[in-house]
Amino acid sequence: MNRTVDVLVVGAGPAGLAAAARLAAAGAGRVEVLEREPAAGGVPRHCARPGFGADARGRPLDGPGYARRAVREAVRAGAVVRTGVSATGWAGPLALDVTSPAGLERIGARAVVLATGARERPRSARLVPGTRPAGVLTTGELQRTVALLGARPEHVGRRAVVVGDGPVARNAVWTLRSAGVEVAAVVTELPVSTTAFGAVPVLTGTVVTELLGRGRLTGVAVRGRDGRASVLRCDTVVLTGDWIPDHELARARGLPLAPGTRGPVTDGALRTAAPGVFAAGGLLHGGEPAPAAAAEGRAAADAVLDHLGGAPRTVGTAPVTAAGPLRWVTPGLLGVEATALLVRPERRLVRPVLTVAQDGVRLRRERLRGTLVPWRSVRLGPGWTRGADPAGGPVTVEAEE
Repeated sequence: MNRTVDVLVVGAGPAGLAAAARLAAAGAGRVEVLEREPAAGGVPRHCARPGFGADARGRPLDGPGYARRAVREAVRAGAVVRTGVSATGWAGPLALDVTSPAGLERIGARAVVLATGARERPRSARLVPGTRPAGVLTTGELQRTVALLGARPEHVGRRAVVVGDGPVARNAVWTLRSAGVEVAAVVTELPVSTTAFGAVPVLTGTVVTELLGRGRLTGVAVRGRDGRASVLRCDTVVLTGDWIPDHELARARGLPLAPGTRGPVTDGALRTAAPGVFAAGGLLHGGEPAPAAAAEGRAAADAVLDHLGGAPRTVGTAPVTAAGPLRWVTPGLLGVEATALLVRPERRLVRPVLTVAQDGVRLRRERLRGTLVPWRSVRLGPGWTRGADPAGGPVTVEAEE
């Protein structure tokens, strides 16, 4: 079956739902959201903890509550949210082949928003040596398991080790302890942890060298900063962070990918290299809080509205790259409009000096207050790129301690 909509949004997480709500409310025509999972809401619907803002009465929201509100706002605005529907490939510049329980469809659109999100890198991709026992999870797998199957020992174990640092690792600890699982330790490669884990021991400057056990995990071998090896006995290990985008559709469309994030390259208006195709949220940079992803979805919607209104396409050609101890910078292209930048470091940086330069000309150099950490992005306002030439050479963002 072939049909056409005005805007097709792929992914019903915070970014996709926020984009759909704004587009439908603004009268963009038929706005349809495709979600391959059986329920919409994205990652938050599995995060049964507070910290997702408040409802209209000021009561704190947990992840499922936040997800339900996002879905409700999109539907009330007039968007159509379809679950259990997977986009399998492109049938044209702005057309997708999709599959659902109802069969195969081909859907064309005037604009496509990719909001497919990101996931934590699994054990297989992290190349952790050892056997393949049960009990090795990512944070997302842990949260889904607890939400769907409950806190049973055969599913989540009795004693766990959490690998990583930052809010995602803290969320894993919270989920485990709420499920009645003892957390033996948090293991992080960072020399210093800036995250509060309560009474849980934190082993800094430590790496996991092997997973032990057959059938079920029996422990993890670790090596500390002094080179000493030891074994932490546990039946569950949770690997946190290390986000990779769900970029299969972007790659299939031939969109250039950013070297740091591996998400599609966009300009400051969230336009990709393909006219009429936009991207937002975790697909561009995983690990951001849900409200930040939603804000980016709304920004993408504004760009889509301009596109539908016939605004001229003015995508810049100057690439933006990160240097020094910066993991990535986004957007990857400098547009003609004032452009804010998001940067994230590879490691903890205390009051670093950031420099933005183009073609050997320094645009700005400033020491930042506070500390940059690998799990949190820092926003540099449009003033940082003032004076840059969108048609010029690469714009480089560099950090020094």
